[in-house]
Amino acid sequence: MSNPFFTSFKKPTNEIELPKKFTFPFYYEPHELAILASEELQDYLKDQSDINHGFGLEGNTHEIGKMFGVLVVENENKKIGYLSAFSGNISNQNELSRFVPPIYNILAEDSFFKTDNDEIVALSQQLSKLEKGKKYIALKEYLKKIKKEANNIVSKEKERLKIRKKNRKKAKNKQEILTAAFKSKQQKESLNDTFYLRELQVYYDVKYSKQEKELAYLEKELLQLKQLRIEKSNTLQQKIVAQYSVINTKGEAKSVVDIFDALNRIAPSGTGDCAAPKLLQYAFSNKLKPLALAEFWWGKPGNSKIRKHKNYYPSCQGKCEPLFEHMLTGIELDKNLLIENFAKDKKIKILYEDEQILVIHKPTELLSVPGKILKDSVYNRLVKKYPDSEKYLIIHRLDMSTSGIMLLAKNKQANQFLQKQFITREIKKRYTALLDGVISDEYGEVDLPLRVDLDDRPKQLVCYEHGKKALTKWKVLERKNGNTRIEFTPITGRTHQLRVHAAHVSGLNTPIVGDDLYGTKAGRLHLQATYIQFTHPKTKNIMEFSLEPEF
Repeated sequence: MSNPFFTSFKKPTNEIELPKKFTFPFYYEPHELAILASEELQDYLKDQSDINHGFGLEGNTHEIGKMFGVLVVENENKKIGYLSAFSGNISNQNELSRFVPPIYNILAEDSFFKTDNDEIVALSQQLSKLEKGKKYIALKEYLKKIKKEANNIVSKEKERLKIRKKNRKKAKNKQEILTAAFKSKQQKESLNDTFYLRELQVYYDVKYSKQEKELAYLEKELLQLKQLRIEKSNTLQQKIVAQYSVINTKGEAKSVVDIFDALNRIAPSGTGDCAAPKLLQYAFSNKLKPLALAEFWWGKPGNSKIRKHKNYYPSCQGKCEPLFEHMLTGIELDKNLLIENFAKDKKIKILYEDEQILVIHKPTELLSVPGKILKDSVYNRLVKKYPDSEKYLIIHRLDMSTSGIMLLAKNKQANQFLQKQFITREIKKRYTALLDGVISDEYGEVDLPLRVDLDDRPKQLVCYEHGKKALTKWKVLERKNGNTRIEFTPITGRTHQLRVHAAHVSGLNTPIVGDDLYGTKAGRLHLQATYIQFTHPKTKNIMEFSLEPEF
């Protein structure tokens, strides 16, 4: 019986050597067969009429793209083909022809999901109705207006009374003899002014106290509804996760709940619905041998994560890594390049040194501080040379893949003095980068708040709700061979700030060449810290250091 989801290659593959090991899912270059399978799936997506979704490629501003995956497999007859899958659902469907089924179909007719989710949707609608209600909006606007009016008038009156107080003091100083009548008059004026200001504040308190109570009542109702929605959402999420069980090549099943319980973690929303675990689950369930994996983005990017049309992406570590610990048991994987020390033969160059500070040139691929697995770092190397400076060396960091100038302290006083300059943003830093495309403007700034992607650390994403302010100024230095050499001046210092601001669709929308997290791999990340200016902790002289880019 033929397998409906096993797709034979259109092009001959007998000249392509089969992979010796399976793809390491979290950092990989797609195998030639996986690229071929991806291209065939992309041809299908470009011309298909089976899916009622344009992925934002047809001008629909409300649609965004989707992560797709292919798994090259060998069937029991030794024939090579591939399976296809998508992450999550498409147009509220998770079973579509050509694509492997979900591990658990929460959208099935007999699923509890619809009933439970309808309750959450109803709560959301109730919340929206209250928040958009005329009464709620009118009360907020009224209180905002009255408080503004009160602040303005009370501030003006305080200034006026301050002048009156000064005038009384002047009058007092002019009096040769302070008579009882004069003292009484001044005291009376002072008491009247104090009483008047108090009465003015009481007047405004009374004016908006009733409306403030009404608003507080509505906001309490809103808060209760929000908490109820969170509780129901969390309950539903755990109910969903409890239905998921994943298998490995031996057919051994393990529940997702047990997998995450063993890590003392709660499974994130959507665990098990990514393309890769769907593909592996289907392959193991149907006696198909996995050979190579690739996942790519198809369509317009969303507003938070950085995604580029047709770019390949690794599996997410937050949701998929715990599952793959079980699912890939017994399968020999390609080398984990995330823990390879590519800087072991690279040297740190000392640009300047005195009894207070060190200024160094950090090579690319060397960590600033030790990682969980990889320990080789600027810190570990230099602490051997300067053991007395162990507690004080690191003041700031550069990304592992970023090369360039780093400033270090050799004692407590220097550390504190320089740290303060970083906190108050007195230290000036500039970076040079080569972008994978042409920037038409000459200069500008990117202001996009950032936070860590909880499902895929250490990547960052844009988040206006919980992100920290991140501001970067930039100017073009040169355009050549389809690339743009650019100078970045970070005003803030967030993790991966320059990389995200370069690549994000709302930033420059052009990744840095060689950015393996937000763009495409190319030898090295073409980003270097090329300039720093600071005040010396002892001499108080302004010091400057610059480096020519290595690219």
